[in-house]
Amino acid sequence: MSVFSRVRDIINSNINTMLDRAEDPAKLIRLMIQEMEDTLVEVKASCAGAMATRKKIQREREGNLSRAQQWAERAQLAVERGREDLAREALHEKRRYLQQAERVEQEMIQSDALVEQYQDDILQLDNKLTVARDKQRMLVQRHRAAEQKHKAQNGIRRMDSAEAVMRFEEFENRIERMEAEANLVNHGHKPTLEAQFSMLEGDDEIERELQALKSSSARQLKDSPSTP
Repeated sequence: MSVFSRVRDIINSNINTMLDRAEDPAKLIRLMIQEMEDTLVEVKASCAGAMATRKKIQREREGNLSRAQQWAERAQLAVERGREDLAREALHEKRRYLQQAERVEQEMIQSDALVEQYQDDILQLDNKLTVARDKQRMLVQRHRAAEQKHKAQNGIRRMDSAEAVMRFEEFENRIERMEAEANLVNHGHKPTLEAQFSMLEGDDEIERELQALKSSSARQLKDSPSTP
């Protein structure tokens, strides 16, 4: 397949459609980019060769025109010297070089068209390659996002599993047992002898204060004047 055929196939290809139909889009886009890069290198090399050929043709054309001008000047000189025979031969040479210049000019026109086509293909391939690389970056981002989502979903499923629930319930039961044991540390504990006497002494003091209040209240009632 010629380079122009490959270029046309690449330029006319629909990247989105090809990726939608591919079993492995990431692999396909890598292959497409590699082919585009290889083709672009080849097209640029061909364009450089065509441009070099054009310059060679241009130099040949300019050389033919220069030689035609020289023979025209010689024909003029021969006429001035009365040598029509030489003037006639010089004019024949002038015509021959002009004809060669015309032929070379046609080659140069074709070479210009070829260079222009190469340059247009390079531009379109560059644009196509930019699109493909953008697609590749997007596919990589989507792949990473899909991997992260997959890991998150697996984590959620592990958290929702019966084994995980049982571990949480077991941990919760252990905490509840620890709390219950802490509450029962002093429950039912018999007071010490010292504590029991302190309680009795405290009760006696309360009784004495109560009797003092009652006696004070009785005296106040006795000393108060009776109502007439």
